[in-house]
Amino acid sequence: MTRERMEYDVVVVGAGPSGLAAAIRLKQLSAEAGREVSVCVIEKGSEVGAHILSGAVVEPRALNELIPDWKEKGAPLNTPVAEDRFLLLTKKSAWRLPTPPQMNNHGNYIVSLGNVVRWLGTQAEELGVEIYPGFAAAEVLYEDGRVVGVATGDQGIGKNGEKTSSYTEGVELRARFTLFAEGARGSLTKTLVQRFGLRDEAELQTYGIGVKELWEVDPSQHHLGRVVHTIGWPLDSATYGGSFLYHLENNQVAVGFVIGLDYENPYLAPFEEFQRFKNHPEIRPIFEGGRRVSYGARAINEGGFQSIPKLTFPGGALIGCAAGFLNVPKIKGSHTAMKSGMLAAEATFAALADASATEIAGYRAALEKSWVWEELKGVRNIRPGFNGGMWLGLAHAAIDTYLFRGKAPWTLHHHADHESLRPAAHFTPIEYPKADGKVTFDRLSSVFISNTNHEENQPPHLKLIDPSVPVAVNLALYEAPEQRYCPAGVYEIVGREEGSPRLQINAQNCVHCKTCDIKDPTQNINWVVPEGGGGPNYPNM
Repeated sequence: MTRERMEYDVVVVGAGPSGLAAAIRLKQLSAEAGREVSVCVIEKGSEVGAHILSGAVVEPRALNELIPDWKEKGAPLNTPVAEDRFLLLTKKSAWRLPTPPQMNNHGNYIVSLGNVVRWLGTQAEELGVEIYPGFAAAEVLYEDGRVVGVATGDQGIGKNGEKTSSYTEGVELRARFTLFAEGARGSLTKTLVQRFGLRDEAELQTYGIGVKELWEVDPSQHHLGRVVHTIGWPLDSATYGGSFLYHLENNQVAVGFVIGLDYENPYLAPFEEFQRFKNHPEIRPIFEGGRRVSYGARAINEGGFQSIPKLTFPGGALIGCAAGFLNVPKIKGSHTAMKSGMLAAEATFAALADASATEIAGYRAALEKSWVWEELKGVRNIRPGFNGGMWLGLAHAAIDTYLFRGKAPWTLHHHADHESLRPAAHFTPIEYPKADGKVTFDRLSSVFISNTNHEENQPPHLKLIDPSVPVAVNLALYEAPEQRYCPAGVYEIVGREEGSPRLQINAQNCVHCKTCDIKDPTQNINWVVPEGGGGPNYPNM
């Protein structure tokens, strides 16, 4: 069968901050020039914002540039930051430290990034952008070595690969230029990086896993506009990570824990570390008597400046977290992601005016002249400075920030996250406290409130390159770490007591965090998109 084909000037893959900023900027330029540009955005989530997960404290710099009258237009930035706190936790105590200058949030807003993205979606549609949620881009289309668009996945394919009665063929979305805004560890972005050698002259990307809950707390525990970050307990000093607590409107607190995926101990479980953190005497009282509203998890980029790849290729470009513009010490990436989308849109608009143009020239040059480049270059050494542990990292960050002011005459390097696990024989299993169902919870009840859903009769979207590896390598050497690094209970070793262990993949639990694709020690797990609309449905995350 010949797939249905839709033609546009620009197709954007992903309706996150960068993708929608790019679409809006293209339409703004189109209106200013009086030259019509057709723009389509496709989104794998069931609605715009369904898969968006972030802390989030937003720096409005890019939004000010894109939509200067955002306040009048009702953007959901309702809670200005009123107070910053930075704590070092031990098992029983909390020590307040000076807030690092990168973490000063004066002028920023505590938000639900999902709701901000939903608002951006309405702004884009009012300008004439076509947005199609529930359509997962499953394939990059090429002609003569050039990207010419993407195709959505077929729907109605059963587990056995046969077409069911509800079969619907995927659609080809073709364009002069395609912007990939898939977020961290995008499934199509991975293939583009490999095909076009986009990382040949850049460092590898590194990641963290962020686990988050949204709570309604007792009013006596709520401090509107307060931002708290912690380091230290429950992690050991060799493991990079920390927490955030953001006090939003309506007695809500967003709480989360981020752990660098270069940790060594295969017994470490990010989800359980987060639950254990909430038992700290400084933290638990905030949530006692409250109600947990939602849960989610997502991988984030941590590579920063030195991990920015080549951004363009014939027919397209990478924007936002697909390329990796997170400012790690700021713990912010929405403003830089949006600005990258805006700059890519401006370069794309110029390329569209030239009928012979096959690449988006000028995008990287514009980025290098922007505040994004300056901001990321100035903090490039802080995250890799923690590769030697927390204390060395804090000392290095202080030297880099206060002595060299981000202009140290060296650039530190990264190491691959999946290569960092050491054999389980070198460690003692971690005994995590049992969930109490009041402040701490188990994985399955957490996945339930993430509103995660997948059509069960579909091919698995978590694919093993070699089915023997989970038992022969992961279980034998690392005690099956996928059971612990997955924050949704997707991976489970069954049959061990009977002497025939095997890996069971509960793909319907997947919250699309991409941790397995990143952390698997032999890179044997390949995350691809399930049917469009599947996955979590985050309401206010």
